[in-house]
Amino acid sequence: MNQLFARIFDTGQDSNDIHTAPSSPKEIRFPMDKGIAGHVASTGETTNILDAYKDDRFNRDVDRQTGYTTKTILCMPIYIRGCIIGVVQMVNKLNGVFTKSDEEAFETFAVYCGLALHHAKLYDKIRRSEQKNKVALEVLSYHARCSEEEVTECINMQTPEKIPGLTTFEFSPWSVEDTRKPVYVLYMFKDLFKTIRFDLEYLMRFTLTVRKNYRNVPYHNWIHAFSVAHSMYTLIKSTNNTFTPLESLSLFVACLCHDLDHRGKTNSFMVKSDTPLAAIYSTSTMEHHHFNQTVTILQHEGHNIFNHLTSQEYKEVLGNIKKFILATDLALFFGNKARLKELADKKEFVWNKEEHRDLIMAVAMTGCDLCASIKPWEIQLATVHVIFEEFYAQGDEEKEQGIEPIAMMDRDKADQLPQSQVGFIVGICLPCYELLANILPETHPMVMGASSNLKKWKELAEKQGAEKETQSEA
Repeated sequence: MNQLFARIFDTGQDSNDIHTAPSSPKEIRFPMDKGIAGHVASTGETTNILDAYKDDRFNRDVDRQTGYTTKTILCMPIYIRGCIIGVVQMVNKLNGVFTKSDEEAFETFAVYCGLALHHAKLYDKIRRSEQKNKVALEVLSYHARCSEEEVTECINMQTPEKIPGLTTFEFSPWSVEDTRKPVYVLYMFKDLFKTIRFDLEYLMRFTLTVRKNYRNVPYHNWIHAFSVAHSMYTLIKSTNNTFTPLESLSLFVACLCHDLDHRGKTNSFMVKSDTPLAAIYSTSTMEHHHFNQTVTILQHEGHNIFNHLTSQEYKEVLGNIKKFILATDLALFFGNKARLKELADKKEFVWNKEEHRDLIMAVAMTGCDLCASIKPWEIQLATVHVIFEEFYAQGDEEKEQGIEPIAMMDRDKADQLPQSQVGFIVGICLPCYELLANILPETHPMVMGASSNLKKWKELAEKQGAEKETQSEA
């Protein structure tokens, strides 16, 4: 629904006193079809109200939110190039009611408001364009497409007819040589999408360029992408066509591309450091960038692996990939989990509702993204140390900037790692996997893997706590 919102209130007490009302929220929102402001925004008519509470159009909720008692109102539309983009409103004239002379003066003010907003929008567009150019130049200077020699070499590699253990969640992607990983991706594509045609060269070229567009950071690199894509492959295979072919295609490609061009830094760090990316994407900064990098690769000549899809199918797949990559932002996971859990607890989840399917697929993306937590203990332990090396590198940069890093990213507090992992698995991983298994029972091995590792981390944390206690007593 279209909405109006108000952020600035001028109480008229002095020339500098422009602020939100003391008792009001920072922002007031209400539907376009409600109140005097809504009427003016919808019709474009200047409205002069002599007694607000005698006018049926007046929205009394605004008074309740702001603490004002509205009596008289003069409200006018703000135009930009003939389109209404907002309204400006005066209330409670000190002496009497608003006159024709007031209307004429206020109309001039509304025109100036329109000009000011128009120029502000232009400035914002220019600023965003400049930031986009900075990001584009930065990316271009770092990345390149794969070479045709690489494509030919990988195509000539023998693709196995069967890979033992590949469809188990315990499979270790780290056991696959880096040069063989693109071939394994090709195998998984063929195994999953027998009914969807792919150009072999396009597919290999796309995969190799995706690999090249992952940076050489400790954890969020090509190996992690391959691991997450493998987990989604296993999930799709084990759930016996629960998802449609196009959904499965979107999920698999989203996992392969979900961290493209990751810099080894969190969204919070990108925002605090005023990076060009944060200036372009104010929310889910890196996830938006990962998706845009995916689109950029697809647009390269010979890389569009979806070229055999219809225009409608292409639109659906690309839309899904965007949703699924954004779902890997942990800040969004908690909302997705809460909504899905409520549906599951009330036994109201139904597969034929698009919103419900989107939620289970979003949570599945998170589960696959966190798949290191379900691997056998030796793999889990080694991977966590790699993850924390990336965290500590960010913490070091934050210290250089005079920012106190959180404990998890402070290498001076490395002794807290086991307890940190206990909290991570208990608070995020297990709730995610238990919810998945509730709706997709075939994913229960993910619960078992996370639970097994939780036990190990608890043992380490307890051992560490006992050692500290002994040292303090000594």
